[in-house]
Amino acid sequence: MNPNHTAKKNLGWRRIGKASSYSLAGLKRIWLDEEAFRMEVWIGVVLLLPLLLIQFTALERVALAGVWILVLIVEVLNSAIEAAIDQISDEWHDLSGKAKDLGSLAVMLVLILAALVWGVILGAKFLG
Repeated sequence: MNPNHTAKKNLGWRRIGKASSYSLAGLKRIWLDEEAFRMEVWIGVVLLLPLLLIQFTALERVALAGVWILVLIVEVLNSAIEAAIDQISDEWHDLSGKAKDLGSLAVMLVLILAALVWGVILGAKFLG
């Protein structure tokens, strides 16, 4: 933080409002800049539509929706890692490559988790 910054602290409702505006700005940025995020949102919409049509327990609905929200969260964090690395330098460095590769791995692992959760719940629902 800038030590010369003299603006009033954002407390209470003002803080919630500021945080919300920053979050919406982040959503706009990732939507415009990251094709992977847009794809995951649309895949999620297609996957989650059956939640409205098929009878699931509340816990199954939370698990199916929650694991997909987790996919989006990890994608956001991966994009943040990539942006930070790219801001530091555009030159290749092993540690920069490692950070980006690990972020990508996190996305892949959460996609595997999502596939497992969806497969188990849908398998139990339709295959008994």
